Formats: sequence, C-alpha cells, structure tokens
Amino acid sequence: MRVYLDNAATTPLDKEVFDAMAPFMLEHFGNPSSIHSHGREVRSAIEKARRTVAGLLNTSPAEIFFTSGGTEADNAAIRCTCRTYGIKHAISSKLEHHAVLHTMELLEKEEGVQIAYVRHDERGSLDLEHLEELLANQPKTLVSIMHANNEIGNINDIEAIGEICRKYDAVFHSDTVQTMGHYKHDLQQLNTNFIVGSAHKFHGPKGVGFLYCDANVKIQPLIQGGAQERNMRGGTENVYGIIGLAKALEIAYRDMDEHHKHIQGLKDRMAQKLKEQMEDVSFNGLSEFGDKSLYTVLNVSLPASDINEMLLFSLDINKISASGGSACSSGANAGSHVLRSLDVDPARGSVRFSFSKYNTPEEIDYVATTLAKLYKKELA
Repeated sequence: MRVYLDNAATTPLDKEVFDAMAPFMLEHFGNPSSIHSHGREVRSAIEKARRTVAGLLNTSPAEIFFTSGGTEADNAAIRCTCRTYGIKHAISSKLEHHAVLHTMELLEKEEGVQIAYVRHDERGSLDLEHLEELLANQPKTLVSIMHANNEIGNINDIEAIGEICRKYDAVFHSDTVQTMGHYKHDLQQLNTNFIVGSAHKFHGPKGVGFLYCDANVKIQPLIQGGAQERNMRGGTENVYGIIGLAKALEIAYRDMDEHHKHIQGLKDRMAQKLKEQMEDVSFNGLSEFGDKSLYTVLNVSLPASDINEMLLFSLDINKISASGGSACSSGANAGSHVLRSLDVDPARGSVRFSFSKYNTPEEIDYVATTLAKLYKKELA
C-alpha cells in the first residue's frame, strides 16, 4: 500500500479534468491572440472558462485574471496595489504563506513599505481587535490575511476581516489557495478586493491559477510584454491549464458537500486512531477542531524522540507521503515558520497529514498504526 497524504501541497489530477484538457493539448492548438479561426476557437474556450470561474464565485468575468498559480496572483495583488496607489503601510500576520511574507519583506526592503503584523495566540487565532487598532492608527493600508493556513489548517474569519477593512477604507487581499475548491466563496458577500486560486490544490493541473480583482481597484500589471488578460498579464495564456482549472473548480463545487463529508470523516478517524494508539499526541493550531480548521488538514504534534529528525523519511520508507517539519531551525532545514510563531516545543515532532476525495479509511488506519509503531519502537 502506498498512501498519499500531502494534498495540501498538491492533489492528483482528476481524470474528468484531464479529459477536458486533452483536446486543447492535441487538437485546438491555436494562439488565442491570433485572429484566424484556430486562434478564435481557443479564445472562445478561455472566455468560457473565465465565465465558469466567475459564475461559481458569483462575480463578473471581467474581474477574473488567469495566472501561473497562487504565488503569482498573491504577488500581483500585493506588489501592484502598493505601487499603483503609493501605499506605504501594510498589515499581515506571521502565519502567512511565504508567497505573502516574502513579498511583504521585499516591499519593506526595496520600497520602504512599513509592515505591521496582527497578533495571534498560541493556537494561531488572530486578534482582530489588534487589526482594528492597527488600521485606526494607519489609514490607506493594504491588509493581506489568508483565509486558511496551509500548515495548521486554521480558518480565519475573512468576512469579519473584510468588514473591518471596509470600515477603515483599507484594501483587503486574502490568500484563498487552501480553501478554493473546498469551500464556497460568494464574492458578492465578501468584502475582499483580491482573492486567489491555484488549480493543483483542487485536482486541477499545476502551473495555472487566477486572481480575482475587484473592479473598483485598478492596478498595474505585474508582468509586462503583451495585451493578454485585458492588458493585465503579458504572455500567451496557458490554454489547457485554464480549461483544466475551470473544469476542476466546476467539479469541486458540484461535489463539494459529498467530498466535505467524506474527507472530514477521514480526518476525524485519523485523530481518533492516533489518540487511541499513542501517548502524548496532540494537534498543532486548531487543526483538531472541525469547525475552526480546514477539513483537509490535520497537523499532529508528536512526543519528543530521536526519530523526529528523520520522521518524514521514516514515513516515506513505510510508503506514506506526508509533510511537516519541526519548530526549530538547524542546518539546511529551516523548519516551520508557522510552528515557530506558535512557540511549539522544538523537541516535539510535527507532521501534516492532508486528505483528499481519493483517500480511504483503510489508508488512514494503516498510517495511524504505522506511526504508532514507529514511536513505540523508538521509545521502548
């Protein structure tokens, strides 16, 4: 048995998605910027995909821009907003994905943007009163706070954050990579100026994503060199990737309730099995609480042991693919900036299991039993 439980990193491509993409790999090969029939048929397919994405998110197709993935979309929203509007103050959190944190750090270093970070508690819950204090003291600010954390699974209340941002006339960008395709986003109800998606997180192809840009916010393009994406992103479009993204999101919305129930069951089963078979096991962040964290992510905190140094390797030897990292920083392994921010005991091991619609209860039982055996052998 080979078990893949690293779906927060990437998901397997859905066969239905591949079937939708295949004609645009082999038959419909025209450049969508060309005016002849080969180009026009491809352009039509791209615009149909844009309408599909916009319809699912309840927004206008004119507000959807296709990118190479979530990282580019985050960069475009953050960097281009600051440059276009001359923003010199931004607010984020220390728990963000590096696509946001590193971009903020670069703006601070190269363009003098002052960055403030919202406080959080030991579980990773953000202090929204502190966010409001920061905004009250500094208007004309960009706020970048993710919808859900990719490591510990914590879900942030972006509706409440959006309301606070609107109150202080701040621009609000949310990295929604981990929730896109797993939760519904109604952009007529959310007070977000930017959200992002990456197809490979919801069983679509790698190398394609999108940026939602509120029509009331006009930004300059991040990538120059052409008039593609209505002058917002130079470069020939990733046609079959875009087709795959739209199909994958369509399937995700179509089957969301069913998949949510199945995957939540797997996560709950994993947590219960580990607690039954291991001593001194706990869970980082809010990942054990189904209503406060992603149903796709469980971040497990394991007893102090020498095996922690080689934990992921040991799992891989046992044909289990997962991810994680310690809170400490040693050598080439910098560890997890999220766990360090939570002051997680660096002696403990941490592993993130992330689930998909393709996982089974039998796989969960095998992983829990294998992990328990590894620690019992080491601690015996």
